[in-house]
Amino acid sequence: MAPGAIEHGPSAKRTRHDPDIDSTPAADMEVDEAPAKRDVVYEDFEGYSPQLMQQFYRRLFPFPEMVRWLSYGHKKNPHPMYDENYLQRREISMTLDGDIFVRYQSFKNADEMAKTIRARNPLKIDIGAVFNVDPAKRNAYSSFGAVERELVFDVDMTDYDDVRTCCTGADICKDCWPLMTIAIKVVDHILREDLGYQHILWVYSGRRGVHCWVCDEKARKLTNEQRGAITDYLKVYKGSENNKEKKVSLQGSVLHPMLSRAYREVLLPAFLDQVLPRQNLLVNETQIDTLLAMIPDEELAEEVKAKWRNGGRRASAHEDENLARWKDLEKIVIREKKRNIRLGHCLEEIVFAYTYPRLDLEVSKHMNHLLKAPFCVHPKTGKVCVPIDPADCDNFDPMGVPTLASLLNEVQRFRGDLREPAEEAAEAALPTDLDKTSLKEAVQLFRTTFLDDLEADCKSDIERAYRAKKDELASRPTTGW
Repeated sequence: MAPGAIEHGPSAKRTRHDPDIDSTPAADMEVDEAPAKRDVVYEDFEGYSPQLMQQFYRRLFPFPEMVRWLSYGHKKNPHPMYDENYLQRREISMTLDGDIFVRYQSFKNADEMAKTIRARNPLKIDIGAVFNVDPAKRNAYSSFGAVERELVFDVDMTDYDDVRTCCTGADICKDCWPLMTIAIKVVDHILREDLGYQHILWVYSGRRGVHCWVCDEKARKLTNEQRGAITDYLKVYKGSENNKEKKVSLQGSVLHPMLSRAYREVLLPAFLDQVLPRQNLLVNETQIDTLLAMIPDEELAEEVKAKWRNGGRRASAHEDENLARWKDLEKIVIREKKRNIRLGHCLEEIVFAYTYPRLDLEVSKHMNHLLKAPFCVHPKTGKVCVPIDPADCDNFDPMGVPTLASLLNEVQRFRGDLREPAEEAAEAALPTDLDKTSLKEAVQLFRTTFLDDLEADCKSDIERAYRAKKDELASRPTTGW
């Protein structure tokens, strides 16, 4: 019977002396009834605890998929170009109960990784760089340094607190989460179309943001200087709530094609449909002051504000007040741009300031930066860090993400339904614990939208490198004696 389940009601043979049997002729004979189906009362798991994490690592964490990813095709194989020590040169760090931080761990294979993590039961797992030697044995070498690392990006909702009126800090809701969706769409498109990357993994952080892993070989081998150049290319937003410097400055008479595309296809539609009305940017007095302060003509900003204060441009019954006022502002700015060159990209700058991805660029610039592993459980929320399909990110719901407790409850209910004593012999034919839970869909998404294609391309790259090396050796002149 399932752990945490309580059994009630043993099966019984009823007779005519049983007071519950009607005194009818049919009841005068002894009756053999089928065993009563046992009622099972479940004691649901709740919250987060080290004990539940032990169950999670033992039953549900996808160690094989993690090792397939981090091996990049370098699995045990007779091929001469395969590096059997590749995985073992990857740093895995762990945060243990009591805020104990353990760095420079390494593993040979999935079994060793699973055995160690199940034994140490970390609250969090972070993934670091691939080094020139096994990081666990770094003290035995005179030279130790990072040689590969995915290009990673971190977007945190707290960086949008000057935009949000619905939540602050670590809280999120359906009204502010579109800001993360916008970030995924814009950054993913730039990485694929402008920079030519293909193998990109987006992961929910488990609480209030998203992480991006760019896993192409050319991305993993970028130097710190090259990573810095990419972050500079992506950087548009600057400043913070306490920084009075202009937060976005778009130069030139025409926007860069990357910025123009992002504005036209993602930023402006999302600003009008989601951010502006959901955050009440032109109804809330404080938000009005903040937005109008971005207009580089103070007199014009005061004129607009006075008009709104005096009741000008009221929305119709079927129109949102925020959208009505934005249309009003658009008309005024477009009219005045002919006389005031400072208003050039004023409207675009406002939209960029509210919607363009606010990346933690320091995370992306350095190879040795740690980032939380996919499929970890966030200790504050209990939510699993599941992958996000960028092609379907509009439908991702962070409030509906599986939690540690909900997954273990799903396993418990499945076991309670199927693993009755008479069926123990058939247990080997039952699906794995992962297959009994909603986490199965997340792991399947990880495989089909990311891992399978990545692994196939890595193997092709290894074979291509092998052929190139053979051709090079064959082309070298032989020395005659």
